[in-house]
Amino acid sequence: MSQSSDNDTVSLEVCMKKIEELETSLEEERKKSQTYLNQLKYARADLDNLQKNIQKRIEEGIERGLERFIIQLFPVAEELDLALEAAKKDENDEIAKGIEMVRKKFWKVLELEGLTQIESIGKLFDPNLHEVVMEAELPDHPNGIILEEFRKGFKYKGKVLRPSMVKVVKNIAKKEAD
Repeated sequence: MSQSSDNDTVSLEVCMKKIEELETSLEEERKKSQTYLNQLKYARADLDNLQKNIQKRIEEGIERGLERFIIQLFPVAEELDLALEAAKKDENDEIAKGIEMVRKKFWKVLELEGLTQIESIGKLFDPNLHEVVMEAELPDHPNGIILEEFRKGFKYKGKVLRPSMVKVVKNIAKKEAD
């Protein structure tokens, strides 16, 4: 029996050692698994960020393309205005009405896309919105007030695409007194 008891002890020790090795191995695998899971989470977050970045760049590219397209339409709009003036001078009411309808639809479409005209006349000059092409000295008006607009300015979704070309009050005597 003693041999059997020794064999049982050896067998038990071998089993305990094997269990210990398996537990150690299992713990190492758990750590690896957790490491891989963390790496997967980081990779997923990186992928999500990349997708958002790409989407943002696509949207910005579309916006820039629309801005360029709208800027190219300004001369067309100005030619419509000239055609309307010419039709009115020639007293051709039917053509003038047709041009006016086209002009209104044209601007309505651009407004729906986010284009707005910059208000200028009677407003205070803002270098972000206006470009001075003429100055006038008028003592009864405050400095910087816009008297006349030579070319309409426009903003697209809050961004200035084209500043208004304006004539402003510039009183030299008032400026020196201030």
